Amino acid sequence: MLKTSKKGNWLELTIPEIWDGITIEDLFQRKWNSPKKLTHQFRMEQKVLVNSQTYPWNKSIAVGSKLQIKLFEDEEMNLPLHYMEVTVLYEDDHVLVLNKPPFINTHPNDLTKDTNTLVNAASFYLQAKGEMRNIRQIHRLDKDTSGAILFAKHPLAGSILDRMLENRKIKRTYIALVHGLLKQKKGEINEPIGRDRHHASRRRVSSTGQKAVTHFQVMKVDSKKQLSYVKCWLDTGRTHQIRVHLSHIGHPLVGDTLYGGKPLVNRQALHAAKLEFIHPFTEEKVICYAPFLDKPEIFKEIDVYSL
Repeated sequence: MLKTSKKGNWLELTIPEIWDGITIEDLFQRKWNSPKKLTHQFRMEQKVLVNSQTYPWNKSIAVGSKLQIKLFEDEEMNLPLHYMEVTVLYEDDHVLVLNKPPFINTHPNDLTKDTNTLVNAASFYLQAKGEMRNIRQIHRLDKDTSGAILFAKHPLAGSILDRMLENRKIKRTYIALVHGLLKQKKGEINEPIGRDRHHASRRRVSSTGQKAVTHFQVMKVDSKKQLSYVKCWLDTGRTHQIRVHLSHIGHPLVGDTLYGGKPLVNRQALHAAKLEFIHPFTEEKVICYAPFLDKPEIFKEIDVYSL
């Protein structure tokens, strides 16, 4: 774990021994994989100091030195704010993890008309705390899917977490309630997913689609109702991936009428129960568990903290 602290608009980070000989350039380009445009902005606007002084970007920084990065400036808000009670699972100066309720979109499709979204609510939440930031979502959940969702509070955290997601370094574990009793209690579904030409919002397994890999494990079965509670985790993040894959093997999600599920509950029975990632600046492991929000309960007698 790295030693960091917030001092006004600046993040102060003590250079550890494992970074001996590192340069500012190394940090931004190799360690954090910061986009060229963002890196150039930090450089030109002198938003990076060493021991409170400007410092050559290609010169090694001594162990124990204080690296200061100007990360916490107020921003002009680019989204309408919307008040909604939010459940915070984790928060610090850089990231925010919320427990998304079902029946709301993660982000607006129309910036001016669609304001009742989690992004708008997260922006309101930050401003109410005096943080004038444009929240940045790292991934999304379908409107009817509930659970843990990750946001970044500033552009550098956002770019680092985006790359981590691309490199499969952010792990998301889901709970699904599906029709039928799976013969295989644990396995992998490796089938490409593409658009359905006959339905605008539907996806399907297609040989010409994008690679998609879903791992699954049966947690509990209800033999009387012929239902299974299944834990899923992904190697890829395709639209509707879990819904498409489980339907493809003959076990659609309960409530997911788009993919063959029966409306036994009022939404598709899918919940992002656990989120794991390495913090972009402290390098500590962060694990978030998202309690179920449904009333009446959908995922009965499943303990998210046991995942």
